[in-house]
Parts: sequence; structure tokens; C-alpha cells
Amino acid sequence: WTLYQKLITPPLFILTISDMLATFGAFMAVLIAIEILINITVYLRDDVIHVKIVMATALMAVARKVIILDYKEVQPEYVYATAVLVFAMSVGYWVVHKLPEKSQ
Repeated sequence: WTLYQKLITPPLFILTISDMLATFGAFMAVLIAIEILINITVYLRDDVIHVKIVMATALMAVARKVIILDYKEVQPEYVYATAVLVFAMSVGYWVVHKLPEKSQ
């Protein structure tokens, strides 16, 4: 709906970078909501928290934040902290991914 509204307002069919980032951010928010729904259904089915799925969802949320971040408005410390967070989450996901699965 937002994309449609932006396209029909003058100048027609012109999107700015901020419009595209807002639309992409909204799309990513929907994907994150779907991932959270999958996390809940997997937990209710198995009664176990799957760390790999939760970490992948968290990585997607952090990636969304990095994509929609307005670098003109934030302090450099915030960008550095976000970079450290992305690195730590990536290493954590890699470690969880490399751990052998428990055979049942």
C-alpha cells in the first residue's frame, strides 16, 4: 500500500532512496514476523527452543536495522556497536551451525 501511494503521487512513478529503503524495511519486518511465527510453531511442536532458528531470526532483524539505518543521523559509536553486534551474531550462528546435531 505504501509503495502504491508513493508511486501515484506527483511526480508519478518516482521513488526516492528513502522511499525504497522504507518499503524494503517494511518488507523485511514482514519476513521477520514470519520467522518469529515459525519459531513459535516449532517450539510448540517440539517443546524445544531451536537456537539456530532463533539466531537466524535475530541476524535478519539486525540486518534490517543495518539496511534502514540513516548514517547521516547516527553517531559513529552506534555504527561501530552495530558492526560488533553483527560480527558477534555471525560468529555465534557459525558456531551453532558447526555443532553436531544430537541424534535421537
